Parts: sequence; structure tokens; C-alpha cells
Amino acid sequence: MRLELVGHEYKYAVEQIMLALFPHERPEYDSVDSGELSAVSRLSLGGAYAQAVTVIKRGSDASRGYARVRLDKLTDELIKDRLLSRIVKQSFFRAATDEFVNKPVWGSLTGIRPAQIAIAALSSGLSRVSTQRLLTRNYYVSPERAKLCVEAAQSAICLKNSVGPCDVVLYIGIPFCPSRCAYCSFVSNSVEKSSGLVEPFVQTLLHEIDAVSELVAALGLNIVAVYIGGGTPTALPVESIDTVLRALGSSFDLSRTREYTVEAGRPDTISGKKLETLVRYGVQRVCVNPQSMSQAVLDAIDRRHTPEDVWEAVRLVKQMGMALNMDVIAGLPCDSPEGFQHTLDTVLQMAPESITVHTLSLKKGARIMLDATEIPSGADVSLMLEHASCRLRNGGFSPYYLYRQKFTSGGFENIGWCIPGYEGVYNIAMMEELCTVIGLGGGAVTKLVSQNGRIERVFNAKFPLEYISMPNKLESKLEKVRMFYDER
Repeated sequence: MRLELVGHEYKYAVEQIMLALFPHERPEYDSVDSGELSAVSRLSLGGAYAQAVTVIKRGSDASRGYARVRLDKLTDELIKDRLLSRIVKQSFFRAATDEFVNKPVWGSLTGIRPAQIAIAALSSGLSRVSTQRLLTRNYYVSPERAKLCVEAAQSAICLKNSVGPCDVVLYIGIPFCPSRCAYCSFVSNSVEKSSGLVEPFVQTLLHEIDAVSELVAALGLNIVAVYIGGGTPTALPVESIDTVLRALGSSFDLSRTREYTVEAGRPDTISGKKLETLVRYGVQRVCVNPQSMSQAVLDAIDRRHTPEDVWEAVRLVKQMGMALNMDVIAGLPCDSPEGFQHTLDTVLQMAPESITVHTLSLKKGARIMLDATEIPSGADVSLMLEHASCRLRNGGFSPYYLYRQKFTSGGFENIGWCIPGYEGVYNIAMMEELCTVIGLGGGAVTKLVSQNGRIERVFNAKFPLEYISMPNKLESKLEKVRMFYDER
């Protein structure tokens, strides 16, 4: 789509709403060709109002959208930027949905964290009903998504009220998997092909654990949750898992930890011996992620396990007395609304304490995109998610966190559901940026969060080979964390 901005520089806002409404288009800024899809976004300041006007054209078809805000509401630069950006997006949304596209379920919202709007509204004293009305009227969010947003926001507020300025979450990234799934674009190495990297990776991680634990103790930080993800941590040999967990337990004070989770996402990486090792070091919760319980779908996405493997993995987890999360994905190749319904109903028979329902995200680096694999339509994905919402609510589950990604099928979302008392601390804290997350390992991100909302990020090297050379960069990371807490 050819874009022209007049009177403002809110390029990011325009591009984000454009991509949300026209996911197959890409922004261009050359001269407008009247025969192609184009948009002119104009912002002007009058005597009492700032007004945004967007005109979208394709050939002889044209639509115009308006939005405005009172100038006396632009009380400082931060608020001014936020409100002007909002009306620019609103005017674009109105122009597009009047003539060219149907209204998406998330309305004009384009960010990853829609619940943050609801968190702010509820924290200011607005009721649940008024907050849902705010989302539906101001942002055109569908009533069902507005309800989900408010429920997730309430879980976030409960956690926010229970963490202090010295509370942090620990994340350990293990960038190894048995193999790469067809939908995956994460940085991970196949253990089969990169077995020689495992031991040097573990040794580098031990060095980082030692250095970071000393800093955490010196700063007086309390670890409230530990999450070991990736990748698939249980793709490591049991000896390596033992080494890492032993180092974490001996280096960090985990006595105040409320949640200790390990991603055991691939059922074919789970064994009784590995689970015994997890339990021995205090792990309370594991994630076993079938994604689908259809063998045809599993084959299509290169998951090297069977539905029977999932049942066996869950049996072992239950035998160990650990809490269980299970992930499923709506919109996978070879799936259908009926097939997804079978998956979810089968997963519910396994009695997990929490279930995360993802929507397939069409990432550039994934084989699904490279091979142009056929996937279910947006309408079919909508039916899958409608069934999930109804079935999970009837089963005693409630949504406790949600987030959105770019290029999801149908423009939908990812939602964590749980039975009461099993909300994932790490998931909420990370997604809603409620406290600092200290990241160790490959591809880990340290997200430093202050009580006044200031956020800084420090990135570990993504690839195992790069990470193994990380000791040269570790001191810089430690200094950034130290300075952040000194400046609180």
C-alpha cells in the first residue's frame, strides 16, 4: 500500500494499523499511483481540537475516516504523542472498515499487550463493565475480546500487587530442540546436528549463572519465579539438565520462589529419569506441548512424536506430582475446526492445570511460509478459538494472560487459560512487564523494569556459537543491570 503522511511523523502508528487491517500489503512511500491501494494520513491542529483524517483509495473507490482529540488533553509530550498517535490510527481504521475490510476482532489495537489498556483503566478505578465499554467504544474491540482483556488484566493486577521493587523473575534460555517444527522461527539448534555444542554451551551457562547470582545477591534481589525455556530444555541429556539445575539451586537463593517451571514441550524428549531430576531440584511445573492430537497434523508440522507419546509423557508428569501446562495451536496445516475440537477435548481429558491456546503465527523464517503450505482460513481459525473459549470456560478454566503477535492467522491472539490458583507467574510478569526478568542462556532477554515504568533491555547472543563466546560481553551486561538498580 502506498502511504503519504501529511502534518505528522507517526509513521509507525500508520504502518501498524495498515498491517493489522491489510496483512498482505507492505508500506511504500513513492508517489501515489491512483490505480493501486493508497492512503493519505493527515493531522492538523485547530483552535480546540487536533484532527486526523485518512483517505484510502483503490481506483475509483475511496473512503474517508476522521478522529479528533481536544487540545487541552495534550498535557505533556508523552500524553500528546500517545493521543495523537491514537487518533491517526483511529482515522485510518474508520476509513478502512467503512469500505475496504471487515472490522477485526481486536479493532484498532495493534500492540502485543492489549491487556495493558485494561490494567491502566482498572487501576484508575474504572469498573470491569466500564473498562470493557472503553475497549469496545474507543478501540472497536469485539465484546468477547474485551472481556478476555479485562479478565487477563485482573490477573495481572493481582500479581502486580504482590511483587515489590526487589522481586525479579529468572529466565534461562536453552536454544536446543530435537528438530525444528515447520511453524517455528525461534533460534534453536537441533541436538542431533549440534551435539558438540551442548557441553560448551552448558559450561558457558554455568559461568553466567555464577556471575549473575553474585550480582543478584549484592543488589538484594528476590527471585519469585524461575522459568527454563528455549528451545526445548529437556532435549538436553539428563546429565546436562542435572548440571544446570544443580548450579541454579546452589548459586541463587530460591527460597522465595513461588513457581519453578521447565519447558518439556516435546513429548519425545521426556523420560522418567529427566522428570525425577527436575523434581529433585524443586521444579513444580512442566509444559508438555502436543500442539495437536492429530497424527496427520503432527506429520505436517514435523513434530516427531505421536499422540500416544503425549499420553505417556502426561502419565509420567502426573506420576511425579507436578503441575502441568499444555499448549495447542489453532490454524495448523491439515487441521480443521473438527480436528482442533478433538485435540482440545483430548487434552482436557489429561486434566492439565493450565492450557495455552496459540494462534498460528506466520513468521518469515518458518518452513510453512517458505514452502507456501496451505493452512486453515481465518474463518476456520475463528471457529477453533470460539470452541476453545466455550469449552474451557465450561471446564472451569479462566483466561489469565494473553498476547498478540504479528501475522497471526485471522489476526487473533494467544491466551493462557488455567484453573484457579495455577496462574503462571512468569507468563504474567513477562508479558505485562510487572517486574524485572533476568535472562540467562542463549537468546535470553533481560528486561529491567522500574516501579515508575522505565524499561531497559539487555540481549544475550541468540545462537549457541555466539553465546559460547559471551564471556567477553558478560561484564557489560552485569554493569547495565548494576547501573539500572543504582539509579532506581
